[in-house]
Amino acid sequence: MQAIFWLINTILGLYMWVIIIGAVMSWLVAFEVVNTRNRFVGMVLDFTWRLTEPALRPIRRFIPSIGGIDISPVILILGLMFLQRILYELMIAATF
Repeated sequence: MQAIFWLINTILGLYMWVIIIGAVMSWLVAFEVVNTRNRFVGMVLDFTWRLTEPALRPIRRFIPSIGGIDISPVILILGLMFLQRILYELMIAATF
């Protein structure tokens, strides 16, 4: 049972990193630090967008950008951290 909790927790942690990488890459593109015509940059942006957009879209519907700043990644990461905490407490409760 602990192995399943560990696997879910690891997947959630990796997904949080994908969200962070996607947000940082979007900032770098917005400030023209990196060029989207670069093949590697385009692949990273496409990969992160495909993984994160289905989870971020419902959040963006309810919470619009504040002054041009999209806070949906922050809200999603907070939600994932909350889910990790619940899983941790379930794992502790399952061991007793």
